[in-house]
Amino acid sequence: MAVTDVISDMLTRIRNAIGAKHATVDVPTSKVKLAIAKILKDEGYITDYAEKGEGVNKVINITLKVDNSGKYVITGLKRISKPGLRIYASVDKLPRVINGLGIAIISTSKGIMTDKQARALKEGGEVLAYVW
Repeated sequence: MAVTDVISDMLTRIRNAIGAKHATVDVPTSKVKLAIAKILKDEGYITDYAEKGEGVNKVINITLKVDNSGKYVITGLKRISKPGLRIYASVDKLPRVINGLGIAIISTSKGIMTDKQARALKEGGEVLAYVW
């Protein structure tokens, strides 16, 4: 079965892995998913990610981060812009997730970045997801 929304699929796989208390999760690879995984690592939500496999069977292996008390660092993931309803925000209307405690992942003309980076570059774009 073909997946129409690959970003939503990635977020759901991470959410399900956290619910099942897995240490890692495999996600089929794409450039967008790699950019999102890089943002999650840079912001401290995951420990690491690595591309594994060859050709069509390539996957991104994401290692989920656990804090000192044994809880996962990611407490919530939400897909905002969907294929049926795209959500765009100008630079002055970029969302703040939980008053700055979470991040919004934005797709701009300069690439995929966090809401903080987009504000610094004065770039608006498509609001892909919230992570907190």
